[in-house]
Amino acid sequence: MVEHPGRLLHRIGLEEGRVQQEISSESAWIEVIHKMDAVYADLVHYQVELEQKNAELEQAQQFIHGVLSSMTDVLIVCDHESTILEVNKAFESVTGFKAEALTGCPLGDLFGEDANLMQKVYVEHLNSDSLMDCEINIHCADGSSTPLAMNCSRRFDAKGKVAGAVIVGRPVGELRRAYQSLRQAHQHLQKTQQQLLQSEKMASLGRLVAGVAHELNNPISVIFGNMHVLKGYGKRLTAYIEQVNEDDTSIALSEARKTLKIDHILEDMQPLIEGSLEGAERVSNIVQDLRRYSGNQREMPLQFDLVVTIRKAVQWGLKAVSVEPDTVFHMPAEYSIVGCKGQVHQILVNLVQNAVDAMSNSPVRRLEIRLEAGEGTARIFVRDHGPGIKKGDLVKIFDPFYTSKPVGEGTGLGLYISYGLAQELGGSLQVQNASDGGAIFILELPTQPVPERGGAGD
Repeated sequence: MVEHPGRLLHRIGLEEGRVQQEISSESAWIEVIHKMDAVYADLVHYQVELEQKNAELEQAQQFIHGVLSSMTDVLIVCDHESTILEVNKAFESVTGFKAEALTGCPLGDLFGEDANLMQKVYVEHLNSDSLMDCEINIHCADGSSTPLAMNCSRRFDAKGKVAGAVIVGRPVGELRRAYQSLRQAHQHLQKTQQQLLQSEKMASLGRLVAGVAHELNNPISVIFGNMHVLKGYGKRLTAYIEQVNEDDTSIALSEARKTLKIDHILEDMQPLIEGSLEGAERVSNIVQDLRRYSGNQREMPLQFDLVVTIRKAVQWGLKAVSVEPDTVFHMPAEYSIVGCKGQVHQILVNLVQNAVDAMSNSPVRRLEIRLEAGEGTARIFVRDHGPGIKKGDLVKIFDPFYTSKPVGEGTGLGLYISYGLAQELGGSLQVQNASDGGAIFILELPTQPVPERGGAGD
């Protein structure tokens, strides 16, 4: 029996609707499963991030705790109402209080009689940008008190508002011991520096001993010779005087006068005495120069001929040299200034010795000394014909202990001392390389004494 076409179409339509409904229901379930998978993946990701954040937070807390525990200074953290929030181990060690017992307590409980002052300063500090720096007594668990040098700085929250303060302090006794140790170390360093400077002076002086001995030997030899002659003259005069006392005849006295050469003695005595005095003065001058060069006494400014001082300093500086360089002077006949002659002499001796050392391996051994007079100043140029100074060394050539010489051949203090002496004289000492080779040291001196500057340290 054939089904009616209309019914057949209706049944087919119903069947198609049922199939479409089943397909739509399966798609919905698939979509729900995908959503659940995405949500689960997000949960896993968030869980991983949360664990990482917790680990980082724990590390940060451990780091902060380690820093606070390692601090040797006392640390107190308070809120804006001066309530104690936290203290460190150094605080516990100094006061004997435990952190748990102080957390939540007013800050004033720690300061006893100074509590009101501390409270006032604390409140004022929170309203200003200034730092509090004061010494205040803090209570200890055993009933005693300890003075602390304290500093206070404001603490801000995440929004940038003032949330309280951080107080850092150190026992005053510890600070005083530290300052005392620092002062002692500084004094020891100053003493050692003075000893080194004096050692360098004596070392430089030792290089001049041979030349100075020769300088002293000449006048001393003259004095000795003259004294021996005068001693002989004295014997003759004594014999003549005795003859006068024994025999009053003019013939006998005339014969004795001729035999003893009294007339020659009278003519020769004055030159001998003058020569002896001159030799003694030379010895005295050399000794005075030595005292000025090596001594520590302060020299008073006097008028002196700078030209003579320069020539004498060059002579001293070249005395201990086996092969003297060709020395050329460009100076006026005389030029007087007022200053400390001994210090100028010492600077120039050091510069000459430095120039000679610089030319030790140079094929050209030529030393040039130039004196130029300016308005109120005198400039002395000491030039060698050595290899010159490396560009990088020019800025440190006057530093203490700097030397280009091998170990054991120089202390590195000669130019440092000369630089300091030039400053004391109110002048300056500079260095530069010559365009055609060699180095030039320029000593500039005032022609009149410079007033001492007040308030400067030694």
